[in-house]
Amino acid sequence: MDVIFPVSAYPPLALGFFGLGTGYLIWGPQELFGWPERDERVDRALGTWGIWLPGFCQLLAGAILFIGLTWFEVFKAPTLYMAALAFSAYGIHWFALGWDRYRGNDTRVNAGVSVAYMVLSALGATVFFAVNDWPVGIVFIGLFCVYAAKLVMSVGVPVAERVMGLFRVLTACWLMYLTFAVVVDFALGYHWPT
Repeated sequence: MDVIFPVSAYPPLALGFFGLGTGYLIWGPQELFGWPERDERVDRALGTWGIWLPGFCQLLAGAILFIGLTWFEVFKAPTLYMAALAFSAYGIHWFALGWDRYRGNDTRVNAGVSVAYMVLSALGATVFFAVNDWPVGIVFIGLFCVYAAKLVMSVGVPVAERVMGLFRVLTACWLMYLTFAVVVDFALGYHWPT
């Protein structure tokens, strides 16, 4: 006997957008303005928030999307496959970023990681711009810029940290808009660009 679930109109996009946006609002200003000044306590706090907000929210959103696309087939939009990949991969990445910051680990290894996430960001931009979903495509442009700056920072150019902070803050503002837009579209029937 086959069990068929109804298609859901409510993918957990707002959860993923909110998690990443909040993470960028926490880390970005510290990188951009140097406030609060880094010390062990600040690094532990940033690490904790990095794991639990952008890490957990995105990983959860990605897992729900993958399960909904593959096991239960309650999501049908093909672009949600890219969203599931991105939320899952970025969520896992934030667990590592948060743990490294919390523990004070060496960040030079982020050079290779940055290249991989630049590729993932370019892939996301390609997919979402190809289907004319420019609001989400813009997120991936912001992510690409963050990881390009992180790559430069990882190889020893200190000013790149401020540039990365700027890209994080700008991308965070866009992610907060998307969080708001997705919720009012789903909950109130509005038609904001998402």
